[in-house]
This record gives sequence, structure tokens and C-alpha cells, in this order.
Amino acid sequence: MLDNNLDKVKDDFLNYLSAQRGYSEHTLRAYSNDLLQFFEYYSQKKGIKFDEISNLQIEYVFFRGYLAHLQQQGMAKSTINRKIIALRSFYKYLRNNNLVERNPLELIKTLKTPKKIPEILHENDVINILEESFNDSNPLTIRDKAIFETLYSTGLRVSELTSLRMDSINFSNKYIRVIGKGDKERIVPIGSKAIKALMEYFSIRSTLNRDGRIEDTVFLNNKGGPLTSRGIRYILDKYIKKSSLKLKVTPHVFRHSFATHLLNNGADLRVVQELLGHSSISTTQIYTHVSQTRLQQVYKNTHPRA
Repeated sequence: MLDNNLDKVKDDFLNYLSAQRGYSEHTLRAYSNDLLQFFEYYSQKKGIKFDEISNLQIEYVFFRGYLAHLQQQGMAKSTINRKIIALRSFYKYLRNNNLVERNPLELIKTLKTPKKIPEILHENDVINILEESFNDSNPLTIRDKAIFETLYSTGLRVSELTSLRMDSINFSNKYIRVIGKGDKERIVPIGSKAIKALMEYFSIRSTLNRDGRIEDTVFLNNKGGPLTSRGIRYILDKYIKKSSLKLKVTPHVFRHSFATHLLNNGADLRVVQELLGHSSISTTQIYTHVSQTRLQQVYKNTHPRA
């Protein structure tokens, strides 16, 4: 039985993920929604109000029924899997804090999903975006060029980029100190083009900090506060609409392109894994499929009897 209400336990769990596990704001928001959705479903099925839920020792069979309900709604397997992981993590937290006797989610496996080959930009498309889209001296344009030069040069996740601090960048040795998933730190080299763009941005950064507050975050919005992941997506959309590209380009596509272009040009898979901050090399191997696809396309276009 709960001594505190469900909302309090959920908030404590999310605070634990943030403070102890280093989960991103985006993941925390998704987990919060996943838990809320499940317990609203539970309260409806049991005929009780949400704030009347007191017994969290819910049986395995009920979770199986919930997952069947999600599948019947046509929800994507990847989304269902995230919900399973969120609930499993929540119940592990409850078990470790003696709020339940067992974790019923340990018996539930995630659904098998086909490996989706990530969208990437051709090297020439990246160059066109970086060389032609940012061609005026407006401080916001200078900032935007630094953002996308850095994303492509380092392969950072957008959440990692927005978390960069002023002391994260070592200009003289050309590297960035990154705090990634699970609060793991890694050192990532950064190229001369991105260094140049960052130095130009740093020279005008104070013009964005209009109210004079001390803000340690590298990338600022037009009001002087920290730029968010959503803000970066909005900025990129604006430039893509102005370009000749017909593709749907998200900030994460720069990360996919970074990895694929390295492999296309002979980089070792283990090195790319380290640069991306992947804990498992199997996650990085998806980019080898992209490279093979590219090789097959080149072969088809150039071999006389392909």
C-alpha cells in the first residue's frame, strides 16, 4: 500500500532518473506520459479514480491486457516498447524501495521490431546547407551556423548540444567534453570549420544575453535563455524550407550523417561507437547497413554490367 499518493511516487521516480541516472528532459517527459497513460487505463478498468489508486502490486496478466489494448489501437511497436521499458523501470524503482513485492514487468519482453535504416544526407547536401544557408551577419544566423556545424562535426545528440557549457569546448586542442546518456562523459574531437563557427558565435554571444544575466549554457535563444531541443528543431525547419532539399531533415539526421560519412570514408566501427557514445556496438552497426546501401548504389550506377 502507498503511504504517499501516486503522483508523489511518480515524481520521486522521475527525479531519481534525472538526478541519479542522468536521463534527458525528453525521456523524462515521455516516461511521465507513459506512466500516466497506464494508470489512467488501470483506474478506468477498476472503476476507481486516479487519486484513489493505492495498491501498485498489479498482476502480470493485467499488463499483458494493457499491451494487447495498445496493439489493437494500432500503436507502433517502438512506442509500445518504450512504454514497456518505462513501466519496467518504474516497477524496478518501486521494488528497490519496498513499495511492491515483485516486478511483474520482468516477465514481459519488448516486441521485435525491424531495424530501421536511418535517414541521412548526402555529403554534398550537408555542405550546401552549411555553406549556403547562413550567409548574413545577423547574430541569430551566426549562432545557427555554429549549431549545425557543431552537430555535423561531432555527431552529438541534440540534448547533448543544448547541455553544453562554456567550459565544455577546448578550442586549443579542438575537442568537446560531452555528458551523454546515463551521465557518461566522453571526449569528442571537433573540426576546424565548426571551431571557426563557434569562435564567431562566441564573439557575438553577449548580444543575445540582453538582460545581462549569467548564463553558462553555450547556445542561447533570442531572449538570452538556454536554447531547447525543440527550439533547434524549429530553427532547422526554417532553413530547410528555404533550401532546395525535398527531404524531411531533423537535427538527428546530422548525427546519422556524421556516422555514415565517417564509415563511408574508412573509419573504424569501434571509433564511431566511441564518438557517438553508444554503450553497445550493435547500436552503431545500423550505420554499416547504410554504408552498404550506399556501396550498392554506387556499384549499380557505375558498373557496366550491374
